[in-house]
Amino acid sequence: MVRRKLSRVVEDEDVRAARLLDAQAKAAELFAAIEPRAIIAPGVREVEASDAIRNLAAEMFGVDRHWHKRIVRAGPNTLQPYRKNPPDRVLGADDIAFCDFGPVFEHWEADFGRTYVLGQDPVKLRLRDALPVIFDAGRRFFEAHEDISGEQLYACMVSLAADAGWTFGGSIAGHLVGQFPHEKISGDKIESYIAPGSDHPMRRRDANGQICHWILEVHLVDTARQIGGFYEELLDLGHAPAALPLGPDGPTAAGRRPTADGRWARLKAAPAVGVGS
Repeated sequence: MVRRKLSRVVEDEDVRAARLLDAQAKAAELFAAIEPRAIIAPGVREVEASDAIRNLAAEMFGVDRHWHKRIVRAGPNTLQPYRKNPPDRVLGADDIAFCDFGPVFEHWEADFGRTYVLGQDPVKLRLRDALPVIFDAGRRFFEAHEDISGEQLYACMVSLAADAGWTFGGSIAGHLVGQFPHEKISGDKIESYIAPGSDHPMRRRDANGQICHWILEVHLVDTARQIGGFYEELLDLGHAPAALPLGPDGPTAAGRRPTADGRWARLKAAPAVGVGS
């Protein structure tokens, strides 16, 4: 299959940030429609749920591409990391399940993951509710450390999971995201991931001179109970204090603005700025 090419790569940093946030907002709207339609429900096979969400994305937003494989996993399959392909499974009445989708909205990638609990099992509910808490703690760690690398943030996520009584189930804790189709991330480009060995500063510019934007992933597992949960979304956009007005040189965050190398320089006084036209 020949991948469609973009006629123009967007270079304006304000526009890039706004498009990524818009894609994520649509992904969140898509996921909000899953439960009311009983797509994740007892008796449904994982592949059936995946196809139903794909069809729903096409119905709601005209989505016809997903930049990575569509994932719905339930029960013991929730322990498996992204690269695994466990056998298709029927959701049970007291199951835990997660969805991980990468829909492309008008050439812009979203990457969104959420966890659902069927029934009232207290451990599964606690696991589901821990995911956004650990995500936010990881995001705050990222915000607090100017020159943080991918491997440092990964180590933080593993520690946060352990402190909360869980095991971090992923070999990575996130990756770069951008305009579709982005350059394929090859296995040797570890700096494109939040993972061990990724020792480049995350706040940097890519080979095209554009600011790097990141997805943060939280995969928590309880191997004894054979359950897991998953949560992911944008790390560096759309969260306070990062979600401040966008300046002419790109997004400002916590009194900072990107420098020529893509890092964030602290300002003595951050002037009020509006969204550029």
